Amino acid sequence: MPRIYTRTGDRGSTGLLGGGRRAKDDPLIEAVGCIDELNSSIGSALVHIREELLATVLHRVQSELFALGAELSAGGRQIRGMPAVRKVMVERLEREIDGFSGRLPEQTSFILPGGGQAGAALHHARTVCRRAERRVVSISGEEGFNPEILAYLNRLGDFLHVAARYANMTDGIGEQAPAYE
Repeated sequence: MPRIYTRTGDRGSTGLLGGGRRAKDDPLIEAVGCIDELNSSIGSALVHIREELLATVLHRVQSELFALGAELSAGGRQIRGMPAVRKVMVERLEREIDGFSGRLPEQTSFILPGGGQAGAALHHARTVCRRAERRVVSISGEEGFNPEILAYLNRLGDFLHVAARYANMTDGIGEQAPAYE
């Protein structure tokens, strides 16, 4: 890999995959940055996850987020050999949501985000995912936008909620409902 710095962004723009440049505060670049932050937050959560199945799924999700970020970074252009977010990825997340949910007690109220280190980190990743989803919505009308990206992020937010609950359960930490006074 070449050196990490290129100096090409020193004036506030960044390159797109396949060519072209955009300002670093462009909504597309903001969305790509939120996906990167989401991936990093999942990586931070993984440090605390002891359950192998959940860790395996989250590692795969991290790779899928790289593909998603690359697809966004292409600005709607199709680049040969570049992975794309596909409906099958959304459907797999749905099956995983159902599978992990089936091991959890029924959720009968809102729960406070938190719990153990893994659960709290996954709740945080969920909120980062929802922000990334909002940023991606803002660019979803651009030409060449793949609508499966929004479906994937929406489902991933749901999965991260279930994953946080599951991590807390496997760590022996109960859920806490909000106290309304």
